[in-house]
Amino acid sequence: MTDTRLSFKDMCAEFEVTPRTLRYYEYIELLEPDREGRSRFYGPRERARMKLILRGRKFGFHLEEIRQWLMIYENEGNEAQMEAFVDMADRQITELDSQRRQIDEALAELRDLREVALRGAR
Repeated sequence: MTDTRLSFKDMCAEFEVTPRTLRYYEYIELLEPDREGRSRFYGPRERARMKLILRGRKFGFHLEEIRQWLMIYENEGNEAQMEAFVDMADRQITELDSQRRQIDEALAELRDLREVALRGAR
């Protein structure tokens, strides 16, 4: 084993994910650790993929979108992956903007109702 690889436990700790999450990411083929017997080891490639997965989740991408996006790099290279990312980002920005508008509307209505309730309680 080299210093550039992490054990299963260390991978969970470094990325602050549960063992269940890490096993699931392997199950849906987002990650492919090296196996030695029953042990799993994660090299630089898997660590980089994990960073991209977690960043994608932070931005609200679905795991299947992330999986397909990662496969583009494997099959078509960096340029195709970046083009796909721009398309994905544009769609997600539109979705997040829509969600923000809905949240802003809900907050305004809730504040109005709160004020009505406060006046009624006095």
